[in-house]
Amino acid sequence: MITESKQEVLNLFAEGRKQYKLMNFETAKDFFAKALKVDPEDGPSKVYYARCKHYIENPPPEDWDGVFVMKTK
Repeated sequence: MITESKQEVLNLFAEGRKQYKLMNFETAKDFFAKALKVDPEDGPSKVYYARCKHYIENPPPEDWDGVFVMKTK
């Protein structure tokens, strides 16, 4: 059984991913931040929050396919 707080994180993450794929990185970042307020240890939300910050500062090309390419190790 999924707890109510975990379901909230899942819902927020899903909406964040939707916005991320639409290249609405500011909006997506806000959803991931809300998910992290509910569960600060949620790994996927941490990753996507960081990716949104990256793409806000370094926008991907208009034909971006949603794949994050690491430039450094």
